[in-house]
Amino acid sequence: MTFETSLELLSFHWVAYTVYSLLIISIIAWFAYNLTRETKAKSIVRIPFYGYISFLVAAGVGHHMFTYNAVPWVEQDITRHNLTADRTFDISIKNQVFTLPKEKMTAKYGEQVMFNVHSEDLVYGFGLFRDDNTMVMQMQVNPGTKNDILWTFKECGNFHMLSTEYSGPAGAKIRIDNAFSVTGCDKGDV
Repeated sequence: MTFETSLELLSFHWVAYTVYSLLIISIIAWFAYNLTRETKAKSIVRIPFYGYISFLVAAGVGHHMFTYNAVPWVEQDITRHNLTADRTFDISIKNQVFTLPKEKMTAKYGEQVMFNVHSEDLVYGFGLFRDDNTMVMQMQVNPGTKNDILWTFKECGNFHMLSTEYSGPAGAKIRIDNAFSVTGCDKGDV
């Protein structure tokens, strides 16, 4: 199972975590019920309890092991040293303002894009967001360090750029609408 975008992954996790939460709530209800009983549970009854707890632990760990390779960007991060970006954009941030390259930032569907982001004063965030304000990707940008992210775009559209870290009251206004666009999809192309 693989996911193309963070939205697909989020939908899968929403279902999985809902089921898992309901299972955990059921164990809490079972424990609470046994506390209210007049007769204490015998040792033999505790075996299913600890078996259920073991099942929950195995299910939680198993879910993350199962989805580890399904997360779209994990393999790219692990093998990043062997990859070459199709496009690279250098961006700087200073005084709560993004400075973008002179050319419009665009890419084609499936291209690997490197964003080199440099902070000249504070800790900022760099994120691309869809029109409905769901996040495509983001990273923290620290001053004086290398801050870059390699991303393969599997969806088309115009994306807004926002700072995703608190950098003072003015930091909430660090946003550039339609800062980046991806074309080349069969449907929903920009």
